[in-house]
Parts: sequence; C-alpha cells; structure tokens
Amino acid sequence: MTSSYYVTTPIYYVNGAPHIGHAYTSIAADVLARFLRLDGRDVFFLTGTDEHGQKVEKAAAEAGVDPQTFADRVSADFRDMAARMGVSNDDFIRTTEQRHRDACAAFWQVLRDRGDIYLGAYEGWYAVRDEAFYDEDELTQRADGTRIAPSGAPVEWVREPSYFFRLSRYQDKLLAHYAANPDFILPAGRRNEVVSFVRGGLQDLSVSRTSFRWGIPVPGDPAHVMYVWLDALLNYLTATGWPDPAAPRARYWPADLHVVGKEIVRFHAVYWPAFLMAAGVALPRRVYSHGWWTVEGEKMSKSLGNVIDPRELADTYGLDALRYFLLREVPFGNDGDFSRRALVTRLNVELANDLGNLAQRTLSLIARNCAGRLPARAVPTEADATLLDAAAALPAALRARMERPAFGEALEEVWRVIRAANAYIDHQAPWALRRTDPARMAAVLRVLADVLRVIATVLQPFMPDSMARMLDQLGVPTEGAASRSFVGLAAPLAEGTALPPPAGVFPRFVEPGA
Repeated sequence: MTSSYYVTTPIYYVNGAPHIGHAYTSIAADVLARFLRLDGRDVFFLTGTDEHGQKVEKAAAEAGVDPQTFADRVSADFRDMAARMGVSNDDFIRTTEQRHRDACAAFWQVLRDRGDIYLGAYEGWYAVRDEAFYDEDELTQRADGTRIAPSGAPVEWVREPSYFFRLSRYQDKLLAHYAANPDFILPAGRRNEVVSFVRGGLQDLSVSRTSFRWGIPVPGDPAHVMYVWLDALLNYLTATGWPDPAAPRARYWPADLHVVGKEIVRFHAVYWPAFLMAAGVALPRRVYSHGWWTVEGEKMSKSLGNVIDPRELADTYGLDALRYFLLREVPFGNDGDFSRRALVTRLNVELANDLGNLAQRTLSLIARNCAGRLPARAVPTEADATLLDAAAALPAALRARMERPAFGEALEEVWRVIRAANAYIDHQAPWALRRTDPARMAAVLRVLADVLRVIATVLQPFMPDSMARMLDQLGVPTEGAASRSFVGLAAPLAEGTALPPPAGVFPRFVEPGA
C-alpha cells in the first residue's frame, strides 16, 4: 500500500443542473478521501466538469448563449454543489481549460505516433444524449421505428469523415488485464458485464467529429474535433500535470480509484485503459461503478418534476444527515430509492436516538456529576474492556471496508459499537451508581467518553461538521494535525479536562405542521 492515493469522481457533463445522483458520487469520493487523510495518507481528490460535445453545443443554442458562456454557468453550479455538499476536492478541473487542451493535444500526438490513430469515415448509429456510438445489435426499436440505445437514448445514423482509434488491437490485452486484476472493475456484476462486452469483440472507435465545432481541435486537422469521451477521460491525467514527469502531482498517477455511475463504466473500464495502453501510460488501479437513485420509486425525470436538488435537501434536513443517509441506505454499487420518509427515519432513529442520545446522556451525566470534567480512567471490568476493545478495533475494521469501498458495511461496523454502548449505559446505569458507587459511576462515564471519541473520530469523513462538534464536547483538542486523526486516538485525553456544556448534535426532525 502506497502512502499516496488518487481518487476521482467523473467529471460532470454540463448539459444540465446537478442533482442528487451527482451529489451521491461526489460525497462517496469525499468520504473516502477524508477517511484516508485521517489515516495518514497523502490524498489527491479530483472532481470537475466535462464541457465539450454536441450535446453541450445543442443545449447552449437552446438557451440562447454561446457554448463557453453556457459551460461557465453550469460549471459554476457544479462547483457550488460540491462546496455545499462539503466536498473536500483538491482540484476542480474543466475540460475547457488550456492545461487540458494542451494535454489532449499531446496525448493525441502520442497515439498517432504509435500508429493507433488513422483517418477513415464513420457510418453508424450515434446517440447525442450519450455522446456514444452503438452497434446494431445493441439497439431496440420502438413501434414508430425509432431505434433506442441501451441507455434509453434515441440514436441517429451518421456518416462523416473520422479519425479512428485502433481499439480492436487491445481486446486481448484488456481481457488479460481483467484476468490478472480481478478487482480492477467493481462490483463483480459490473466487471462481468464489461468482460462479456469485450469478449464479444471490439471494433475500432471513432475519435473525431466534423459535424459540430464545440470541442478540442485535432492537432494538424482543425476540421475535426476530438471525440468528447477521449477528451473527457484525459482529465484524470491532465490534473497530474501530464505529460510533464516533473510536475508536482505526477507522483499521484496512476489513479487509485475512479468512482463512476454504472452508465459510464464502459468508457472507464474499456476505452480508458485501452487509450492508456496505447500511449504507454500506467493504468488506474480500480474503477468502481455505483448504482442509480430513483425517487419515491420513480426514475428521476424533468417531465415528472421529481429531480431533486441536493442543496435543498441539505437545507431542510442538514448536510451531515444527507451525507449519512446516502451512504447508509443502500450498499454501495447497488441501485437505491430516495424517499424523504426514509431519510427522516435514519436521522431520527440512528442519528438522533442511537448516537445523539448516547452522547447527550453521557455528557450530561459528566456535567452534573463530575463537575463538567473528564473522569479518570480506572482498571476496566470485563464489560468495560469488551466495549473499549470493540471501539479500538474500529479504525482497522473500517480501513478494510473503505479500501473496497463498502461504505454501508463501514457504517454498520460503527453502529454495532454504538448499539453496544447504548446497551452498556443502560446496564451499568451510571445515574444509579451516583448514589451507590460514585467511583464506579465515574469509571463508566470515562469508558463511554473514550468510546464516543473513537466513534466521532471514525465518523468524521461521513459527517464532518457534526462529528467536529461532538469531539469539541468531548474535549478533544483541535490543535495539531493528528489530534483528531486515527493516530491521535493512541493518546488518551487527560483526566480533569474541562468539557463545554453539552448540546445536542442531532436534533430530531419534525415535519412542519406535524
């Protein structure tokens, strides 16, 4: 395991406003990046926007503005969404930036010099919505004769001069890579789909267009613009300073993880590694394809009016509650259904009751019975040791799950300890011990405070603001980079530390008018 780690979201296409699906991808990548930083890793986290292509040119025309103005506007909206979701990206890349245009031109030249690009003519089915080409056998036909791509997008027959990438040359190399690296594509179901697709035979890929102008010109032949997916995928290299091996971020390549939606896994797991093989560039270590969100059982659709702006949800329910819900509700990789009722249930039962109430009871008892100061540690009983050991094991337990990543499993590990801590406080009844055995009461409260410290520390990536407040209330210092990291857990808090007055971290949500 290297100390550096490079994680990316896909760069989001600027033909529409950000929605909950975009937030989900960004939050997932952010939680992993934050977790790894707490674990002492050197993390580079990239997100951004994909701004070229026929679809953007069309959307800009419909909006009555030029493509650059349109892209500037929508890219700013995605940047705002990332900030509002608490996303801690280190860079925000735009494919209209000069650094990216330069990197694309250099990459194209490498492919051409190696004999993997040639000029021909493209004739076939193309979906503008997907910016993707499809074979006849991938299409279905509606009653009106319209042919439809697997994504549901209509396709049209196009014929135009085109440069081609010799994708067929890399079929066997891709299959060999998948076989040698079974975790290159996750989850396993998506890997199987990709392997089946590649085994079915790869045709050379059209990588330029002449029927529109909004794209990066092909070097030496400006009548062509680069295929938007060749342009877009290269952003991951651009951000590292490629092709300059001395660039400060060059050390982060190859990327450790591309987090993508399942609709774009083919581009990331077939085209992208083939492009890199052709250019002699190391391949990313993993592509993880998560599922889609429906809303109250229905697919998100502008016509249905059910497209959800995640910023509105954060304003209504709290950002940390939203972040928690999205990664807790369904196993990462599966499809999920968003409902406000389910979010409120998670918030009230797991955050307010399970965790919030545990912290509030513990801290209130310390405030009332220990003069608001952290009690001393005592020789642990068997019950104390069992709970403390379970808490101490959390960083390692989460590390194993986050590497995959399996966010829901990681959270369940934490909730096992939270449930055990609630059973412990109920069984030990420190409020009763105050009269019968004050020393034991203090020891129990110290165990609970130490366990809550571990819980709040490992939950910081998921709920950074709420857990920062909980650590404040536990008297964990903010100074020093390691004080709230996993390493910092090795240093116990000093007995007698003055704690601030306890305040609820997760208030119950009550529907207006209820």
